[in-house]
Amino acid sequence: MEQRILNKVAIVTGAGQGLGKAVALRLAAEGADIVVAEYNPDSAEQAAADIRTLGRRALPYPVDLSDVAQIPPMVDRVVTEFGRIDILINNAGRSQTKPLLDLTAEDWDRVVDTNQRGLFFCLQAVAKQMIAQVPEAVRQSDRAPHSFGKIVNFASISGRSGRPYATHYAAAKAAVISITRSAALALARYNINVNAVAPGVAPTQMWVQIDRERGEIFGSKPGEAFANFVETIPLKRAAAPEDIAAAVAFLCSPDSDYITGQCLNVDGGIEMD
Repeated sequence: MEQRILNKVAIVTGAGQGLGKAVALRLAAEGADIVVAEYNPDSAEQAAADIRTLGRRALPYPVDLSDVAQIPPMVDRVVTEFGRIDILINNAGRSQTKPLLDLTAEDWDRVVDTNQRGLFFCLQAVAKQMIAQVPEAVRQSDRAPHSFGKIVNFASISGRSGRPYATHYAAAKAAVISITRSAALALARYNINVNAVAPGVAPTQMWVQIDRERGEIFGSKPGEAFANFVETIPLKRAAAPEDIAAAVAFLCSPDSDYITGQCLNVDGGIEMD
């Protein structure tokens, strides 16, 4: 595999399983050293071990991004360990399927605190470090000659339209798209690229949870809700985690240096805007 991001340092949040782990492994295969920023310490350790088998350095870092006070120490540790941060993948998130009229304030905060609030403050902390790495002359010139950092936020196709059974999740993911655009404008003078991906249906633990919760609401059998969603996909298959990872890797590579403020749907054609 071509190593487009050789010796770059990447933080991948939620990298202990699912899409986050697939992204971490893909970036490692393309030459990056990886910080596995993961809530579950055991998953973080296992993912780091898998990354090391690819010949790259890996730092497992247990962190709860819903507690934003934990974010600056993580950035400090990464800089101490690796000397810099070149890439941030804001993947960590949580989902819940529940009718709009039944949502509680606790439901709302639990989903939004990680998917939106934690994502923003992780982006902010890492962006400050990326800016500090830009040479002083470039910072003063208001024009950077090449990219000085890549940030990729995980949105969702749920952020593209209404979701009456996941209103809080859809709202948080719509906010991610807005945050991506605002950050892209704020960081453009330093040529730090900020983009997002919007995955669709993929066989991850989150989708196992969605399938189970929809079964409880609608009385469907295990796997039925997931299969019904797959039937709505123009390409007629769920995404493999590697499909999402490939799109993220592109947005982290020099091939995307002239792309910023965009949200790329990686969903087999469900959304086409």
